[in-house]
Amino acid sequence: MSTILMLKVSGHDRPGLTADLTQTLAQFGVTLLDLGQSVIHDQVSLGMLLQLPDGEDTSALLKEILFRAHDLGIDARFTPVSDDAYSDWVAQQGKDRYVLTLLARRISAEQLAWVSREVSHQGLNIQDITRLTGRIALDQADDVGQACIELTLRGQPVDDAALRQAFLDISARFDIDVAFQLDSVYRRNRRLVCFDMDSTLIETEVIDELAHAAGVGDQVVAITERAMAGELDFQASFRERLALLKGLDESVLAGIAERLPLTEGAERLIGTLKAYGFKTAILSGGFTYFGHYLQRKLGIDYVYANELDIVDGKVTGAVSGTIVDGARKAELLRELAQREGIKLEQTIAVGDGANDLPMLSEAGLGIAFRAKPLVRESARHSISTLGLDAVLYLLGFRDQDIY
Repeated sequence: MSTILMLKVSGHDRPGLTADLTQTLAQFGVTLLDLGQSVIHDQVSLGMLLQLPDGEDTSALLKEILFRAHDLGIDARFTPVSDDAYSDWVAQQGKDRYVLTLLARRISAEQLAWVSREVSHQGLNIQDITRLTGRIALDQADDVGQACIELTLRGQPVDDAALRQAFLDISARFDIDVAFQLDSVYRRNRRLVCFDMDSTLIETEVIDELAHAAGVGDQVVAITERAMAGELDFQASFRERLALLKGLDESVLAGIAERLPLTEGAERLIGTLKAYGFKTAILSGGFTYFGHYLQRKLGIDYVYANELDIVDGKVTGAVSGTIVDGARKAELLRELAQREGIKLEQTIAVGDGANDLPMLSEAGLGIAFRAKPLVRESARHSISTLGLDAVLYLLGFRDQDIY
C-alpha cells in the first residue's frame, strides 16, 4: 500500500523556500503527485501531495521536514491521504473545468460571498482563486480603480439557466460583473476580436452627432434609443434617421471625427491585442468615414460599416451598398474567421445594441458592453462596471501582461 501525505506549509515567503523543502524531500525519494502555491501580502501557502517509496521511514521524513521548517521560520503540517481518496481525486481528471471572472472597481467580501454561495449551490467546487489586477493603493478613488479576480471551478452546474440568472441578479444588485466560461482550449487561443463602433469603441452614437450638426438631434436620438433597445427594426430605423440628415454639409464630418470620445480602456485593449498578434475589426452600423478614422488612430485591421452617400459636398440622406445590420455583422464575423483561417470558437465580439446580438451569439466569446438590459440579459457575457480593457481579464490576462 502506498504512503501518501499532504504537506501544507505556511509562513513568511522568501526566495529559495521551495528549493530548501524539496531538497529535504529528495533525500527520501519522494514523488510529487500534485503541488500548488499562492502568496498573499508576503505570506506563502504551499501544498504538496507526496508519495513515499515502499518501505521508506515515514517518521524520519516527518522529523526532517519539521526541523527544516523550524529553521526556516515557517509552519509545516502533514495529513495522511488514503488510497481511495487519492483514486477519487484522480477520477476528477477530464471533467469540465470552468473559469469565473469577477470585475468591479473594488471587490468586497459581500460580493464574493454571494457569488461563491451560488457556486456552491450549483454543486461546483472552487479550486483556485487568482488576482489578475495589480495591487490597489489605499488612497485610490473607488470610481477609477479596477479589480479582477479569477476563480477556477470543477464540476457541472445543476441548472445552467438558474446559475446565469443568479449571476445577473448579483451583478445588478452589487455593481459587479460576473463572467462564467467553460475553460476550453479555445479560451486561451482567441485570435480575432470584432467590435461595434458606436457606444462601444467610442462613447457616442455618430449618427446622433451628425443629427445635432444638422439641427435634428432630438428626433434622431429618440429613434436611436428605441433601435438600440430592440424596439425598432434596425434597417427601417436607420433609413428613417439617415433621411433626416439630408443636406448636411460634408465639411462637418472631419470635426466630428476628431472629437469622437474613445471609450475608457479602448487604447489599452487594442494596443495589447496588437502586441500579442490578435486581429481586430470594426463591424458597425455606423459609417465607414468614422470607422476608417478610428482604424488609422488605433491600428484596427478591418473596417466594415455603411458608406454615407455624399453628392456635391452634401449628404443625400441615403447610403451606398448593403446596410450593415445585425445579420450582416454575424455574416462578416464568419467571413473574417474564414479569411484568417480560424474557428468561430476563436473569435470575440463586443457590442452594446440589439443589432449586435447576432454576432455576439455567433462568436466564441460574445460580450455585451455597457449594454441595454435586453442585450445584457440575452448575451452570454457582459461588462458594465469597467472599461473596454476589461475584455482582457476574460481572456486571463494579468495587469503585468497588458500594454
